[in-house]
Amino acid sequence: MLDFSCDYRNGACQPVLDALIKTNGETTATYGFDIYSKRAEEKIKAACKAPDAEVFLIAGGTQTNMTVISSCLLSYEGVLSAETGHINCHESGAVEHAGYKVLALPHHEGKICAKELMAYMCGFENNPSRDHMVFPAMVYISFPTEYGTIYSKSELLEIRKVCDEYNLKLFLDGARLGYGLCCDECDIDLPFLAQICDVFYIGGTKVGALCGEAVVFPKKAPAHFITMIKQRGAMLAKSRVLGVQFDALFSDGVYFKIAKNGADRAKQLKKTFADKGYEFFINSPTNQQFIILDNKKLEELQTKVGFEVWEPYGEDKTVVRFATSWSTTEEDIKELQKLI
Repeated sequence: MLDFSCDYRNGACQPVLDALIKTNGETTATYGFDIYSKRAEEKIKAACKAPDAEVFLIAGGTQTNMTVISSCLLSYEGVLSAETGHINCHESGAVEHAGYKVLALPHHEGKICAKELMAYMCGFENNPSRDHMVFPAMVYISFPTEYGTIYSKSELLEIRKVCDEYNLKLFLDGARLGYGLCCDECDIDLPFLAQICDVFYIGGTKVGALCGEAVVFPKKAPAHFITMIKQRGAMLAKSRVLGVQFDALFSDGVYFKIAKNGADRAKQLKKTFADKGYEFFINSPTNQQFIILDNKKLEELQTKVGFEVWEPYGEDKTVVRFATSWSTTEEDIKELQKLI
């Protein structure tokens, strides 16, 4: 059965798998000191044009978000996020479990607005009871968002201005970063993110790797960040598993080539549904497409193709998500066209 339910349902892309097999018989150092992790870190710094950056390879996205946020905040501080943000909705309260409150902001197609961020901070600063409140100290955004939307360069610069005015750290969740950077509407790149973010990460789990995310601190990581990774169970003893994968992904432009495939297949999928007269819930330019289905059609399609049920839409319709990935083929899209 065709499956568009998510973008991490497959194993590794061929260059990553080949690299893992080729290096399997080698004996290497552990805990991030292996040659492949060090080489991957240097390649990522070069791709970001940030020679002084510090790069860390972490096992997965939830561990990354929890570790980064908890390492950057003091005990009385919290992190601002869109109410639809991944840390607020889909991580089982991992950030709160670590002891840090997620402060939810309104979302606009998954994104936060600089003006509303400013209003929130003004309200906090002028609240005479603020010493009894959680202090906002970080802004968390996703690129792409949970709705597949992306921030423009101007939107990110406006958010950065507010962060600078109120001394907020800016953290960008890049679990699907490749699909955002490679879509037609994107007007930013890795070097730009390295200029405006205090920390961001490059997703591997959803973009060609078996597992793993690459955290980038463009300037300086918090003290003892490696210890924090270990303490939160996010460190692989066999660090080569991550190092080999990111070394392969950032060789010969592999990461961007495979991400572009996911973005291109999403364009085809979007056109397929549009040509058949389907209605879209949101105009996403990336690999996540949200379609409104009549509930009877939904039940019919579920027997033929995998997708994710997202949320109700009125009494007799439902929003569903179809996700393409690095592994989606043109044949997959043609087969879907027949089914719908």
